[in-house]
Amino acid sequence: MTRVPATGEPGLTHVGADGTPRIVDVSAKPETARSATASGRIRMAPATLDAIVRQTGPKGDVLSVARLAGLQAAKRTSDLIPLCHPLVLDAVEVTCEPDPALPGVVVRAVVRTTGRTGVEMEALTCVAAALLTVYDMAKALDREMVIDGIALDEKTGGRRGPWRRDRAGRDASP
Repeated sequence: MTRVPATGEPGLTHVGADGTPRIVDVSAKPETARSATASGRIRMAPATLDAIVRQTGPKGDVLSVARLAGLQAAKRTSDLIPLCHPLVLDAVEVTCEPDPALPGVVVRAVVRTTGRTGVEMEALTCVAAALLTVYDMAKALDREMVIDGIALDEKTGGRRGPWRRDRAGRDASP
């Protein structure tokens, strides 16, 4: 059973008074411009990265399909994350950059909206889906690929204002 906060205790935002999950009521919040940037990476064998860059793998243009998967996932985030608000997105930018130093691919997403709630989950979901797509399209070449480092890098807008992760991975809010 879910614990219900005692009277006077700060409430749980996604749990109703009876302990059931709920989507937070944001109707009283003002609409503001909001953005979120997230990133992650997939590490792989150098030969796998080479095949991705040269588009010689069995499934074709891995990075274009991964970008498309990220865009689609950002739009469908509320279908995947149960208590996430469905949002109208103003913009989604996805980059999939080969990084020979990993070796692997770094994915970065920037999502923007004007609304009552943020787009952090959309940016994170975008990155995760793009990375999973790279894995799916290259797994015939390398089943030992590792996805890691998916994180929110920055967000703007909303009541709490801007936030940025510092290089050590700690909150670097102003």
